[in-house]
This record gives sequence, structure tokens and C-alpha cells, in this order.
Amino acid sequence: MQRRDFLKLTAALSAAGLFPFWQGRALAAGRPALPIPDLLKPDIHGAVRLIAQSGTSHWHGKAVNTWGYNGALLGPAIEMTRGKTLKVLMENRLSQATTVHWHGLEVPGDVDGGPQATIAPGGQRTVSITPDQPAATCWFHPHQHGKTGYQVAQGLAGLVVLRDEESEKLLLPKQWGVDDIPLILQDKQLTVEGTGIDYQLDVMHAAVGWFGNLMLTNGVPYPQQAVPRGWLRLRLLNGCNARSLNLTASDKRALYVIASDGGLLAEPVQVETLMLLPGERFEVLVDTSDGKAFDLVTLPVNQMGMTLAPFDAPLPLLHILPLRVMASGSLPDTLANLPPLPASDNLPGRWLQLMMDPQLDRLGMQALQQRYGKQAMAGHESTGHAMAQHMDSAGHDHQAMTHQDHSHAIENMPPQTASGYDFHNGNKINGQAFDMNKSLFAVKQGQLEKWTISGEGDAMLHPFHIHGTQFRILSENGKPPAPHRQGWKDTVHVEGWRSEVLVRFNHKASAQQAYMAHCHLLEHEDTGMMLGFTVE
Repeated sequence: MQRRDFLKLTAALSAAGLFPFWQGRALAAGRPALPIPDLLKPDIHGAVRLIAQSGTSHWHGKAVNTWGYNGALLGPAIEMTRGKTLKVLMENRLSQATTVHWHGLEVPGDVDGGPQATIAPGGQRTVSITPDQPAATCWFHPHQHGKTGYQVAQGLAGLVVLRDEESEKLLLPKQWGVDDIPLILQDKQLTVEGTGIDYQLDVMHAAVGWFGNLMLTNGVPYPQQAVPRGWLRLRLLNGCNARSLNLTASDKRALYVIASDGGLLAEPVQVETLMLLPGERFEVLVDTSDGKAFDLVTLPVNQMGMTLAPFDAPLPLLHILPLRVMASGSLPDTLANLPPLPASDNLPGRWLQLMMDPQLDRLGMQALQQRYGKQAMAGHESTGHAMAQHMDSAGHDHQAMTHQDHSHAIENMPPQTASGYDFHNGNKINGQAFDMNKSLFAVKQGQLEKWTISGEGDAMLHPFHIHGTQFRILSENGKPPAPHRQGWKDTVHVEGWRSEVLVRFNHKASAQQAYMAHCHLLEHEDTGMMLGFTVE
């Protein structure tokens, strides 16, 4: 928003006495107001401070122990500007080691915050970040190996709002917390007493991921937000450990996708529903000029473990209440210049085969159905996997899994336990579980490559994330990417087939601070579905 537009909007709100009204309407409805994360800007020294700490959140009348950055839960949104160096002073006041990973930022390996960049309890770490990429909504979260899922579940996550000159010239909604609304969406499972986050990494969750029955938007259940009437910008982050979300408006009004993980699309893409995989971000514009209130809703998805109540029906995430005052942002016809996709036939290629140990698959599926019933299987009747070694047409040696029909196999399976089975390395890439001390390959800096990530024979969802780059998708599960997924991305959908991406790494990453490539279903990541690689 231009300064004159901001002043006009502020004056209109103040003159109408709508700021008290804004708050009053939210309270009168009996729902909490949407918390807006502070926009953390650099101080006079070009620095910000980030403290990982414990605290207390309140849900359903209970005081719940949670973690956050600079507060009890989640964290601020850190503002960065392309070409300007930001120093981040990080401090760990938690009882266990952690890291801070800059998800979506193209930074060198020694800044990226992967599992090698640990900050001990009571310790500190400082990094300098000079972003050189288009404006985007990125985020930061822990990447402590074996503990990422636990630490994110406890509440550690925050946004990065990266700005640049080109995007600021567009008349998009830009007033933070007014017509530019950040939304971090997460599910939680509380302990029986309701005083803590009930995180368990067992065989079942190692197979299907950790999921909860409490949905939160910016850390509270089903809040509401009063907004100016006109174009509303929503910055969406799926911050769930494992749950995919399928978003829509309760009255079916159009969502106009303007940006994905790595920044603005070439032009807006109109959708009625928008799927967000764990770790993905999208920015959408919604027209509220009719003045009618509506909900942002997540629809049921076909994902194992994620079909239980209250997610077996449309679930409201946010109540949006347009006010009388008019907003001043617009929806441009064109947004950014995206380079055309280059020919990929003769590019260097890599094959990444995502695998789950058959015993983990069997025990995990059995535990899921025994605990929650057949509904939790989301219609996935077949569970047997047979592994077959073969060479693909390009000469890549990889494991392909042929899917066998085992209808009703789980309910007929004799009871088993995971006693004595170490599932912590049960998920793999190219037959190997993650090894902190081993990089699987080296990439040449600046070299464009085509990576094929295969989930063949595996019924599991794998939102695959690559550090240190924003890539372009060639295909997702054997199909061309949807129009709103054709921009810059750092996460690709892999589910049952092959997805292809074009990647280039502009920064170096040493073996001591390697980049990661992994499934962003965090329990898969924590149990081995991750690899390290260098850029030289």
C-alpha cells in the first residue's frame, strides 16, 4: 500500500470510530480475535533478536505448556528486504538443543540452519542474511534431527516477510494486520489433562505422521478478523507436522492465488479450493466488497490418519467480517515476470526414491487402524509393498515398489507390537536413512539440474522440500503442475508416482553445513527420509 493509501485508510477508520468497534464485534461473537504476529523489523544496527523459549497458552479453559519465539507460542514475522543484510541474534532458552532453519530462503549452507547448526540449551548463534531473491512469504522453524516434529508441535514457528522494490510498486494490499493478514495453520493434540502438547513419535506416527484434533489459526481455535471492504490478502502457511489442508471459502467465493512458496506468480490464478501441503505457503486475494461475512474453511482430505473428527467434515478456520470502510488495494492483471522453463532433456539428472521399511509400513498401518478404526485409513485398503530393483530408462539405479492388493489385510493381521523394532531409521531415500555425517552427492554451484523424486508404490503423502533453492516444477505425480503451482516453489507434491523439478543452487554448502532434501511430513524426516548434499 502506498503511504497516501495507508493514511487514507487509517483516517477513515479513525473518523468512523471503527477501531473500538473492530475489537468489540470480535468479542461480542464469543470467539477470540485473530492474533496478528508482530512484524519484527531490524533495529538501527540492522539486527533482530530471536529467543526460543517456553511459555503458557490457553485453550478450552486450560493453561497449556507451549514453546515459542519471543513469546509463549509461534513467533514474530521477521521483515527482510532484498539486497539488505539482516543480522539475526538467536538464543536458546529451552531445555534441549535446537536449530533455526530459514525455510524458503536461498542462503549459504552455514546460514541455512539445518540439523548441524545446533544451538545448545543456554547457547546463542548469530547469522547474517542478505536475501537475493524475489519478494515472498517464507518461514523459520527448528530442524533438530530426530526432534523437528516434536519442537514444531510444541509451537516453534514464525513467518519471514521478504520484500523487494518490484512487488512494492504493485497496488496489492500491504497494510499488515489490516488488509494483509498472515495465517499460520496448525493442528494439535493435547494430553488427557489438557495441560500439554501430547507428542508421541511411535511406529504409527513414524508411518503416517503426527496429527491432532484441535485446529489452530495463529495459535487460537476458530478466531475472527474484521477487515476493510475490498481486496483482502491472506498469507497462508500450512505449519502442520503432517496434515494437508484443502482450503475454501464457506460461501464458495473465489480465491485468487497471487504467490506460492518463492514469490509472486506471473498473473493471478482463480481457484475455488486450494490444497496446502505441510510447509507450503500461498498468498491469496479475496474480494470482500459485498460486505458479507464468511469463513475460511478446510475440507476433508484423502490422507491416512487425517480423516478423523473434526476433520471428517468442513472445518472453519477463520471468520472474516468486512467493515463499512473500503480498502484501497487492488488485484493486478499481471504480477511478476517469470522466466520460461528451459529445455530439460540434456540436463544433469538425479533420482531420489522415497521408501518406507515394509515392517514400519505394516506395523504403522496396523496400529493406526487398531487405534482409530477403518475410517482412519481414508479409503486406502491396500498396504502391502514389494520391492523390486530395476534400472529406469535413463539408467538411474533405483528401488521401485510394486503395489500389491491386500484388501482387508490389516484387520485380518494377527496382533503385533513394535517391541524390539527400531523405527527411527525406517524411512529412507535411495535405500539409505539419513546420516548426519554423510553427504550423498555434490552439486555444482550455478548448475541447472533435473531432479526426479519418486514415491512409486507408496500410498503415503510426501511433501518434498529442498533447502537452499527455489525451483520450478516440471511434473507432479506424472501430471503437469496446476497453474498456481507453476511459479517458484521449494516443496513439491509426491504421492504414489514421480515428480520432476528444475533446481539450481546459487550458494555453497559444505559437508559440515550441508543442505538437506527431505520429506516435510516431519515424522518421516525425523525417522530417516532425508539426505544431505553439498554445493561446490
